[in-house]
Amino acid sequence: MKALRLLAGKTAYEQLRSGGLKPEYFTRMLAASGGPKWIGIAALDKYLFGEFFKDRQSPLYTLGASSGAWRLACFAQQDPLAAYERLEEFYIGQRYEVKPSREEVSRQVRGIVAAILGESGASDIVHNPKIRSHFVVCRGKHLNRVNGKLALALGLSLTAATNLISRRSLGWHFERVVFSLADNQSHFRGLSDLPTRDAALTESNLPDVLQATGSIPLLLAPVEGIAGAGAGHFYDGGITDYHFDFALDGYEGLTLYPHFGADIRPGWFDKSLPWRSAGTNYHNALVLAPTPEYIASLPYGKIPDREDFKNLDTANRQAFWHKAIAESERLADELHELLQGRRLPLELFPQ
Repeated sequence: MKALRLLAGKTAYEQLRSGGLKPEYFTRMLAASGGPKWIGIAALDKYLFGEFFKDRQSPLYTLGASSGAWRLACFAQQDPLAAYERLEEFYIGQRYEVKPSREEVSRQVRGIVAAILGESGASDIVHNPKIRSHFVVCRGKHLNRVNGKLALALGLSLTAATNLISRRSLGWHFERVVFSLADNQSHFRGLSDLPTRDAALTESNLPDVLQATGSIPLLLAPVEGIAGAGAGHFYDGGITDYHFDFALDGYEGLTLYPHFGADIRPGWFDKSLPWRSAGTNYHNALVLAPTPEYIASLPYGKIPDREDFKNLDTANRQAFWHKAIAESERLADELHELLQGRRLPLELFPQ
């Protein structure tokens, strides 16, 4: 059974078909929001971090939101595999025996962030000359800047309603903030598809940035103010950038995107909108994704997701997630085998 799909946009398809899958072709890497879904491709991440890009010499510009930002925070450290193992341990180790408060979930997420960074992770990330990190956070506006549950729920409902009409309307309700290092060559500074502010990423604000980018409204408490970005209520980067969808035509190189599937939704409020899917902006990207057959072969016929917290007790959830990580070795093994061959089983990414 084939486990891995290689979905290439038109530009990437032509280059990879003639030149093969070479790390130097890629100048960007994306890692999406999606809660625990990253667990379904964990071994693929580790292969990319530990083998494919191991000898990287030129800068690779990375952009992550929510749990995708946490994965990329591992990648930019001196020992990315050790950092990723800490992410696995502490993320899977979450325990909620009763329905938790926002504050309790936030406390456990702070523990995950601290584990990812370890003793030297913040310094490694900020001073990494090759992996140039960018993390997305959203600052609430109007009702979405209110901490009360009823007001925030109303603000989110209004956001969803206007988003039905236009994705651009997200700018009325949330401001995208991209935290990164000062780099005039950055591929992700000055994004203009939505109202966006660039902010400096530092050793001191990195823990708050990683906390905020995973703070789902109503489920976690907001981060109230981040150094370099001012006051406000800062939330999950997946609100504006659930799977990403903006043009990257002004820069050389291809985008590599290890992802959970072929269906790419731009923002959090687009998840249930079948007409709001990304396509044309991925002409120069390669998406690595598990096949439907592979996903169907997993326990429960799916990759992990947030519903597992509701539908499974802690022991069964943790067993499932560990099993999903073990099974994802098939994705890494298949990619390794493809790199040894002469032909890549490329599919055209749907435009």
